[in-house]
Amino acid sequence: MDGLIRNPLGSPSSMRKAYGEALVELGRARQDVVVLSADVQSSDFSYMFEAVYPERFINVGIAEPALVDVAVGLASSGKVPIANTFAFLFATRALEMVRTHLCFGGANVKLAGAYGGLSDSFDGPTHQTISDFAIFRSLPNMTIVVPADPLAVRKLLPQVAAWKGPVYFRLCRNEVPEVFTDAYEPKIGEGVTLIDGDDATVIACGVMVARAIEAARSLSRQDIRLRVVEMHTIKPIDSDFIVRCAQETGALVTVEEHSIIGGLGGAVAECLAQQYPAPLERIGVNDTFAESGPYLDLLDKYGMSVEAIVAAAQRAMARKQASSSHATSEVY
Repeated sequence: MDGLIRNPLGSPSSMRKAYGEALVELGRARQDVVVLSADVQSSDFSYMFEAVYPERFINVGIAEPALVDVAVGLASSGKVPIANTFAFLFATRALEMVRTHLCFGGANVKLAGAYGGLSDSFDGPTHQTISDFAIFRSLPNMTIVVPADPLAVRKLLPQVAAWKGPVYFRLCRNEVPEVFTDAYEPKIGEGVTLIDGDDATVIACGVMVARAIEAARSLSRQDIRLRVVEMHTIKPIDSDFIVRCAQETGALVTVEEHSIIGGLGGAVAECLAQQYPAPLERIGVNDTFAESGPYLDLLDKYGMSVEAIVAAAQRAMARKQASSSHATSEVY
């Protein structure tokens, strides 16, 4: 835990460039990796792989269902296909093929969803992706991985390629703060404690990890100790870790660039309801479509600001205190 995050957080850098570089490195390490694109290689930087390994790159054109089906065929022949298009297209136009041919068939295909969350900000709600976690969580056999910064992309992509079965790897279009130091060693399926604390736990994924850290540092100036957990794997969720956080801190907040319905917040709520009920506040898009505009402004407007996380943590702690007081009064 010590030394995993930068203090202060590093300057924003391109997640797309980190992804392109990581693809090239993966292609160098594994001859069985092939990369496919629905004609978005210049957008998500998978063109970097195409430039080095053109014989292992296939552009299927703007035909997302075909993108998935071609990847399934390559997987059946022993390749490890990484299919690339915008996140919203995997969760909408190609969904039938993802459900039936990837998940039902158990195909060893990796879906790299570019421009996730609100990061396709100026193209508006038709291109923004706020329901992909909920959709893919509901599909049997699907694994969901969400890196928080460029270093996380580089460290998680080889694990995604090695993971057996379908994986959805959600990426951000924009430059994002550099969160982690080289000591960060994520493992698919395991949450990571970034900051320890016992007043409440903030569980965050993706771009929102940086904001969760800022919220914790803000509250520390009021002698409030938030535990900050990065949950880069949305499915399979690390239930044991979540329960331990609930037991040790008594209140939780989830923070995600996604609808508060069905994503990380939903997964944590399900876990708590089954195993260890505790106060939970969910930060994300509050069951609405967003609009076009600058990315960071949209995050703030639609409830994902640092201030919103701080307020949610305070609400969760107040609920914890109220529950404790009620329990004590019942005893006496």
